[in-house]
Amino acid sequence: MNKSCASCLMPLKKDPGKRESDKYCSYCFQDGKFTYEGDDVKEFKKLSYEGMRKSGMNIISAKIFTYMIGFAPRWREKKQT
Repeated sequence: MNKSCASCLMPLKKDPGKRESDKYCSYCFQDGKFTYEGDDVKEFKKLSYEGMRKSGMNIISAKIFTYMIGFAPRWREKKQT
C-alpha cells in the first residue's frame, strides 16, 4: 500500500475521509473519479493551496506542500506523455 496520495502527496494515514482507493486520498478521489479531472498541475496546486489554507494550515507549510505536488506520480506521469 502507498504511504502517500499519488496525486497530492498527503500522507494517507492523515486522510480524515473514507478512501475509495489505496493510491489516492479522499480529497483527490471520490465517487470513482478524480475530484480535479483536469491535467493542469498549476491549477491543481492553486486549488490544493486554497484548501490547505482554509483548513488552517500555515502559509509556509502550505507553500512547501503545494510545491511538492509536482513530484507526485500523477503529475510526473503527465509530464512524460
